[in-house]
Amino acid sequence: MDVKGGPSGAQGRRATLREVAAELGVSPATVSNAYNRPDQLSAGLRERVFEAAERLGYAGPDPLARGLRRRRAGAIGVLYEDRLSHAFADPAEVLFLRGFSVATEEAGLGLLLLSGAPGAERDPEMIRGAVVDGFVVYSMAEDDPLVGAALGRRVPAVTVDQPEIEGLPFVGIDDRSAAREAAEHLVGLGHRRFGVVSFALAPDVRSGLADRSRQGAATYGVTSSRLRGYAEALAEGGISWDDVPVYECPMSLPEVGEDATEALLAREPRPTAILALSDQLAFGVVEAAEGMGLSVPGDLSVVGFDDVPEAARATPPLTTVRQPHEEKGLRAGRALVARLREEEVSSPSLLPTRLVVRGSTAAPRSRA
Repeated sequence: MDVKGGPSGAQGRRATLREVAAELGVSPATVSNAYNRPDQLSAGLRERVFEAAERLGYAGPDPLARGLRRRRAGAIGVLYEDRLSHAFADPAEVLFLRGFSVATEEAGLGLLLLSGAPGAERDPEMIRGAVVDGFVVYSMAEDDPLVGAALGRRVPAVTVDQPEIEGLPFVGIDDRSAAREAAEHLVGLGHRRFGVVSFALAPDVRSGLADRSRQGAATYGVTSSRLRGYAEALAEGGISWDDVPVYECPMSLPEVGEDATEALLAREPRPTAILALSDQLAFGVVEAAEGMGLSVPGDLSVVGFDDVPEAARATPPLTTVRQPHEEKGLRAGRALVARLREEEVSSPSLLPTRLVVRGSTAAPRSRA
């Protein structure tokens, strides 16, 4: 089958600007102006250039080369912890990216998603070679090699959630206070036996109970702050954090939360309340409890974190901490655009949170 596209062919060698110029008997600058400075040519000459380009198979200036000449790529890199597929599976991340994309659209910029991968698969060269004008670092460990590679580029950057780095704009929430409020709610209901379903403490991807040593070595600031908030609220209620099992999950997914909950509910004495560090994990907690014949909130109260849209529609509706994910993305995007324009950016930018009490929490049947 013959593929049309002039001498170069649609699937063959790319025709060059100089070849188009030679075909028309004009200078290469004239062909370049047809694409980049149309006001410099008559309408008739521009049309002749485009006709010749189509006939020869010339697709126009190389965007990469043009960006390098202008010292602008026209795109922002969003660097985040999880695999690319997870960004579209987690409602909180979807909302963040929606807000961020509004800011980049306002500035006429594109997005390049730069996802992490577990352990040895993480490749800093991907970050060093990314054709972007700046980075948003979204919820990553400070010692992650991908973060180091991004900061080593010396381009404008903003961090979101974690890490907080001196000299860089930061957008996030007060995770410690928000978590404290969630735990205080359960203590106020009379709960004394707790379990925690946590997401990762560090990039080395573990799954299982995390002892105090593991918790103390956490390099994910968000995880560490939320655990501290829980611990403070329980301590005020006379509950020792040493008696609270914390199950670390490698990813924030409902099925992972199910596995963690089955392990926690197999312990004696069985928890009457579980604090989950995300709604996605909390959905798995509820599923696991009901699969074991327990009612929520009758036998087990559950509190999530995020207030994604599904939380209000869950059965029972989920008690959770609300944080404004879309606004977080919007602020982060606008902060980075301001940095690209060499404008001042106030930092940190902390957004408000609120505990939303719904049907997944109640007083324990027995206060023993």
